[in-house]
Amino acid sequence: MRGDDRFVLVGGGPPPYAAAQAYREAGGGGEVVLLSADTEPPYERPPLSKEFLRGEAGEDELPLAPPHFYRDHGIEVVLDDAVVGLDTAGHVVHTASGREFPYHHCLLATGAQPARPRIPGAVHPNVRTLRSAADGRALRKAAESARSAVIAGAGFIGCEAAISLSRMGVQVTLLCPDELPQQRRLGPTVGRKLLHWLKCEGVSVLTGTRLLGVDDGYRVRTEPVPLLDTDLVLLATGVAPRAELARQAGISTTEGRICADERMRTSAPGVLAAGDVALAYHAAARRPLPVEHWDDALTMGQIAGRTAAGAEATWTQPPGFRSLLGERSLKYVAWGDGFDHAELVQHEGEAFTVWYTRKEVVVGVLTHDADDDHERGTALVQAGLPLPAQQ
Repeated sequence: MRGDDRFVLVGGGPPPYAAAQAYREAGGGGEVVLLSADTEPPYERPPLSKEFLRGEAGEDELPLAPPHFYRDHGIEVVLDDAVVGLDTAGHVVHTASGREFPYHHCLLATGAQPARPRIPGAVHPNVRTLRSAADGRALRKAAESARSAVIAGAGFIGCEAAISLSRMGVQVTLLCPDELPQQRRLGPTVGRKLLHWLKCEGVSVLTGTRLLGVDDGYRVRTEPVPLLDTDLVLLATGVAPRAELARQAGISTTEGRICADERMRTSAPGVLAAGDVALAYHAAARRPLPVEHWDDALTMGQIAGRTAAGAEATWTQPPGFRSLLGERSLKYVAWGDGFDHAELVQHEGEAFTVWYTRKEVVVGVLTHDADDDHERGTALVQAGLPLPAQQ
């Protein structure tokens, strides 16, 4: 049985919300059903490590849209009911509660889950991760009575959470496995700035320190520091895409992600993919790109929604993210597959720009309080042009 013109959205993150909105705006008139394993409609995740964790943003600031948005746009939202099966031949989605949803188009936006390292104690219930709103609430509650915290991982989630917890009066130790935070991704120049900012916020950073295990949820074993006792342990050790549903359905995957074209179409007719779980072809980069950035997840969802409505849309904007470390903001745009030179341009005060090039072509730009360079850099990255001699 087919849903004659039903668009079924699988997932509770930004792509389903953006896809539903774009589908309606592009003239899509079929039924729209959003199926989520979460207990609440799509919400903002970036604040979970920042203002929401610190208690500066309330519950009412998390939802991506007010409740009437879904009602006004004819979008049925089914919560707390995970999708457990996808029949691509019969065009039917199956949920854990036993419900069946025939579809004409289906968007797989199953996202990613925190990657817990394979070490003793990593799955202990007192060892926390930060991905969902429920995680954010639990972490904020635990921090209220914690005197100390150890965070494993110096990516942006780890750095943002470290600063937030420190501002809440918690003594924070951040475990950075490399010599500098984000050194492999952004280079040593930016790594040194991040390290300085963290220290200015009262965060103790142990560089070159690898997590070996967690005993009883509170005793952290590392290399080379033997043992750290703490009240709170947070793993910020990356994420793993949730592509099992697609694999079980026989949809093409690679590198743990769902393969999609520049319009978010997968190998299964009528099935689209977007967000962290997708490895979609980027029309401007001329190759598939894995991304785990919030803005790109929204963009990919919008493209999927327009595709389902029969409208034209392709992925052309270079990937990028924004991070807020205390009051210090970073904006970054890059193809994400490396560079051979990074040039720092220092501006007035603390403002700066880092230009990333490969074979003299701009492949990325990172800015702090330099929005003109961010805008110009985005255009250079997208066009594949070299950096002009006069900056």
